[in-house]
Amino acid sequence: MTDFLTAYADGGLYTMQGRLSSPEGGRFQSFPRRHWRLEIERAAQIGLRGIEWIYDLYGEGANPIETEAGRQELTRLLGEHGIAVVSVCADYFMDRPLLRTSPGERAALLERLEWLLAVCGQLQVGRVVLPFVDASSIRNEAERAQVIEALRQVLPSAEQHAVELHLETDLDPDAFQQLLAALEHPLVRVNYDAGNSAALGYLPEEEFAAYGPRVGSVHIKDRLRGAGTVELGTGDTDFSSLREQLIKYDYRGDFVLQVARGEPEDEPRWLAEMACLAAQWLRGDALKNEKREQS
Repeated sequence: MTDFLTAYADGGLYTMQGRLSSPEGGRFQSFPRRHWRLEIERAAQIGLRGIEWIYDLYGEGANPIETEAGRQELTRLLGEHGIAVVSVCADYFMDRPLLRTSPGERAALLERLEWLLAVCGQLQVGRVVLPFVDASSIRNEAERAQVIEALRQVLPSAEQHAVELHLETDLDPDAFQQLLAALEHPLVRVNYDAGNSAALGYLPEEEFAAYGPRVGSVHIKDRLRGAGTVELGTGDTDFSSLREQLIKYDYRGDFVLQVARGEPEDEPRWLAEMACLAAQWLRGDALKNEKREQS
């Protein structure tokens, strides 16, 4: 397993889309309407293996995955630069949550999700990350039942197009395990967000004890407990414990940088530095929870 982590680090990490260009309209994370082509080029330049694409409401009308011509252009650019897209972060469903809607609205949203699964199948994108955090948080048992029903409805589409559904939630380990127990399906996996777990005070060993075998993707992020995203190694994420759990449960999935932003117009250099830190962590070096000395 340590060989897998080292080999993964040597091959380069993925980044969340939008981190290789300046934020648009003050948004911390969104589809980069103006710079998505440039980000593909920059990802290759700094040695990343790929991008986790964003599908959100802000990008509607500019996102190439929406049209056949756009998908063809995207495929061509990825091939030219040797960059892969193996996942889509479906932030659209944070903008328009599957919860707390009318039956008609929910039906339209599920139709949109099924369309997205079909597009991913066409593009050979292997997973969709579905966020149930912030505006789309699961707040009670009734909403948990709604999520289970909704996901069961779209699973035939996921099967048809061979696309996994990776759930990102802010549920505590036991509650998340209960949700997963109702969705015992090989295409339903966990997206583990290291920073969000730290902000909520969850411990990696408790989370992995609850659902470790079902973790399918990891967002690399550092956050302070009860607060926001910070530079890798300066927050409360227990990276040492997380690596131990990844080894213990023989994790073989991807790692996506979803790190704090640096200064505007300095995105490539900053992300390259964060990628280097994350790669060192995968190889076994410590990411200490203290401010690194500035060179």
